[in-house]
Amino acid sequence: MSPKAKGNLLLTQRALLDLGNIRKYSTDQWGRRTAEKYVDDLEAGLERIREQPRLLQEAPDMHPALKFYRVRQHLFACDVQSRSIVVLAVIHANMDVPHRLAELQPALAAEVELLHSRLRRGK
Repeated sequence: MSPKAKGNLLLTQRALLDLGNIRKYSTDQWGRRTAEKYVDDLEAGLERIREQPRLLQEAPDMHPALKFYRVRQHLFACDVQSRSIVVLAVIHANMDVPHRLAELQPALAAEVELLHSRLRRGK
C-alpha cells in the first residue's frame, strides 16, 4: 500500500497500518458498527486537519515540526512543513507518545524524507 495523498495531507505506511489496527481492534472489542463509527470519526479528523492545519497543536517537549491532533482516544502525530502535513502515526492517547515516536523514528524519518522529496519534485 502506498502513502495516500489528499491535497497536502499524506499518511505514512505506519499511519495506514495504525488505522487498520485500530479498525481491527475496535471491531474485535465492540463490533463492526461501533468500529466503523470510530474509524469514520478518525477519517473526519484527517479531513479537518487537511482543511484547517491550524488545528494542529505543538507539544512542549517535542520538536517544533511535530504537531498533534486528538480525535477521541487517538492522536495524529504529524510532521508539518510549509506545504504539507505528513501523518506519521496514530497513537492511543494513553501511550507514552515521545517513547512511541522514538521507537518508530528510524523508519519514519526515512519515509518522511522520501515523501517531502516527492512533494518538492511535484510527484
